[in-house]
Amino acid sequence: MTCRYSRMTGALAALTVTLLLGAGCGSSPSQPRALAPAGTAATTAPSRALRVLVTNDDGYSAAGIDAVVEGLRALPDTEVTVVAPLTNQSGTGGKTTSGALTVTDVKTASGYAAKAVDGYPADTIVWAIDQHGIAFNPDVVISGINFGQNVGRANSISGTVGAARAAAARGIPALAASQALPDPVDFPAGVTQVLSWLSGHRAAILDGSARSPMVLHGLNVPTCVTGAVRGLVEVPISAREGTLDLAPSDCTSTKTGPADDEAGLAEGFATLSNIPLTAS
Repeated sequence: MTCRYSRMTGALAALTVTLLLGAGCGSSPSQPRALAPAGTAATTAPSRALRVLVTNDDGYSAAGIDAVVEGLRALPDTEVTVVAPLTNQSGTGGKTTSGALTVTDVKTASGYAAKAVDGYPADTIVWAIDQHGIAFNPDVVISGINFGQNVGRANSISGTVGAARAAAARGIPALAASQALPDPVDFPAGVTQVLSWLSGHRAAILDGSARSPMVLHGLNVPTCVTGAVRGLVEVPISAREGTLDLAPSDCTSTKTGPADDEAGLAEGFATLSNIPLTAS
């Protein structure tokens, strides 16, 4: 994956200071990847605002979606629209509802205006895009931040991933973001990684190159009982089951070169993986 980083200002620059990422954008997909420091010359990108549609599978009132929405709202030149399920729809994958969808005006936990769709996570994309529930096509969809990790085969049943897949199927780059257990999960760590991802892909999203090939990523961020997130590694999705019953991440580990998302998360890394457009 090509790493592109644009100028980060304001709240995003402050968040960047907290990242403990490894050195550089190396050729090995399993090496920690560092952000360009604040003040690095930005690549040329369109000047208009980035339109972000946020959804999830835990429901519009969940703490994870509230955390990422507030983080996104602090970014300059970024418009945030929230369309999320009315109730918790975890584990519903890419299911959709036939017929009309009921949608109500609601607010996130911090009071940001949102639309609540009485249906599955993928229904939020159907309503927003296919049924023109919103008056524009978003530049990118961020689904999450999910309560609990989605690694390995859990990707096939995750509603968080299901919503991101629905967006990508409609030509919209998407990120499915999840924060690993144990509870209480560290949503601020997840927000930091989401904003980093968005900074790295912002120019490609705005100029359309993130659609060739389509960007569809899964991000899993550890909740560190001791230590801190060790960095970001780009790894494939594990072929194992990837349940919520994994042991807490060892953020003090010195292991390097994890083979997949499950191993990387276990060793204290945030993991970024390409998600197939269809569930296996």
